[in-house]
Amino acid sequence: MAVPIRTAVAALCTGLAAALLTTAPARAEKQEHTWAVSASAHAPRARISLDDGTGTLSLSVTRAGRTVIEPSPVGIVTEQADLSKDLRFLHRKNRTIDERYRTKSGKRLDRRVRMNETRLSFATPTGARLDLVVRASADGVAYRYVLPAASGDVLGETSAFHLPSDASAWLGTYRADNEGQFVQYTAATAPTGEYADQALFATDGGYTLLAESDLTGTYSGARLAHDQGTGTYRIKLADDRVRTDGPLATPWRAMVTGDLATVTRSTFTDDLAPASKAGDTSWIKPGTALWTWLAGGRPAGQSLTAQKAYVDYAAERGWPYEAVDAGWYFKADAWDTTDPDWQTNSWMPELVDHARAKGVGIIVWIHQRDLDTAEERARWLPTLERWGVKGVKIDFMDSEAQSTLRWYDAILPETAAHHLLVNFHGSTIPKGVQRTWPHVMTLEGVAGEEKRTNTAAHLTTLPFTRNVIGSMDFTPGAFQRVGLRPNSDAAEAGLAVAYESGLQMFAGTPESYDARPLARDYFDQVPAAWDDTRLLAGRPGQEAVLARRGGDRWFLGGVYAGAARRAEVPLTLGPGRWLVETIEDGTGGLVQRRQVLRGGDRLAVDVVANGGFAGLACAWRPGLTSCYR
Repeated sequence: MAVPIRTAVAALCTGLAAALLTTAPARAEKQEHTWAVSASAHAPRARISLDDGTGTLSLSVTRAGRTVIEPSPVGIVTEQADLSKDLRFLHRKNRTIDERYRTKSGKRLDRRVRMNETRLSFATPTGARLDLVVRASADGVAYRYVLPAASGDVLGETSAFHLPSDASAWLGTYRADNEGQFVQYTAATAPTGEYADQALFATDGGYTLLAESDLTGTYSGARLAHDQGTGTYRIKLADDRVRTDGPLATPWRAMVTGDLATVTRSTFTDDLAPASKAGDTSWIKPGTALWTWLAGGRPAGQSLTAQKAYVDYAAERGWPYEAVDAGWYFKADAWDTTDPDWQTNSWMPELVDHARAKGVGIIVWIHQRDLDTAEERARWLPTLERWGVKGVKIDFMDSEAQSTLRWYDAILPETAAHHLLVNFHGSTIPKGVQRTWPHVMTLEGVAGEEKRTNTAAHLTTLPFTRNVIGSMDFTPGAFQRVGLRPNSDAAEAGLAVAYESGLQMFAGTPESYDARPLARDYFDQVPAAWDDTRLLAGRPGQEAVLARRGGDRWFLGGVYAGAARRAEVPLTLGPGRWLVETIEDGTGGLVQRRQVLRGGDRLAVDVVANGGFAGLACAWRPGLTSCYR
């Protein structure tokens, strides 16, 4: 039976309306409640999702369509609002970040930053606001929380990272001085406990280093809490309550992501940090230093005669600094800073004058407790500047609590104002601080040369974990500590390049250097500021071979764990022919080999058990026999 036209049209309209009501919410949900952020089609991609039912946020990261971070909770809780649930979306704002900056130290001096940023605004039913800011670049993804209005003290974060259970994991047990050793597990088999937040994972999407950036006294330092049997690593703050007095921007939760070479040479955590606040930086000069603590201990620090001898040796070698460690203002001279005449009772000005005449700058150790008040800093810092001291090694902060971070906030501009380079020990790790305060040359925050429990596997993991995020004062070169270190002499020489530090503190004795003239002469060549960094070969816990360029020369540092082998390293320094000089372990000590190779050839090196090598490469031309100057 024929259907009237009016009836048919009405039925059609009714059907279309029903279809629209059915499909519109699905389109809206896909568009409004899932957001993607990426720097390019081939870069890591962040995906942020809002669960309509619970109002909770999650963030995942993929790379080339493969998993990097599984969907992980995102949220923060304050004393006035739980900003981890019952959220509704308000609006989105995008922008592009394109910056250039130059540093004084690090993996390379000239930096280019390209990031895409998305700011997602949410509110709770009571009107509390949360902005989630997500950035993505070619080598990482990061997010932070911004609370646009005062919302009371922060009680914690619900932030966590979900890793595939079988992901390889290199983790350092958390310590207040950040000197835990890195050990390999899988994400799920790592023991229950707390770990340093610079944790490295290998997933289908490549390598990912968890990190933090732009940490100041407005917040509290983070570590990772883990329960064995899961791939989840939760953010735990050093303080149970973070004091706030207005709007807040938290530090960045960063994921440095890519293949191992990309992660190793990344400057992502610096790129996220605020620009330099130091003003004039012409006085900031990185360099190598003769460090006297492992060379002579406290007695050497108490002796002007011994320190003058060390200065003379540094001058002979052309090393620009000598570091005087603990002891120089204790006991032996019977003076202290509570004495009104304390400035005139030290032999330090005499040592500084002696060193200045020989072209050597003096770095002095000082305990944090002598700088923990404004009054103490007002006594010490101007005096050190007046004496002509070039830098301070400040020790024993041993905390990432908000109160300690506020102390960092105070002393950073003060040391800059008094033209003092800074080396922090017993400290936090560099979370972007070297971009914001470029006079910070290096930080410890590592199980370094002083530790007798280090393993060769730990040494080969550091270039991919702790040293990725900034300068690391490992203090290589302690050749005299035979039996107290796990590596060979050639590997020890290679650490001067494999590990980056704006002040590269050599920890040996003059006698140990003179007994190894090949290593000593190599150290004479090593700069402390690099124009570029490349990973030539590596696997965390097994091997790490890095090339760092200073001017027109490439310095090579290789460290290995395990049995002796003949290593073959791709010489990916560029086209043309290269003269390569290597220092290796021989049967009677260190030996040097010279060979001419083409770019892309394999450099063959004989490596002893837990050994390594140091090297120097320069463009070859007929008649050239050495890269040394």
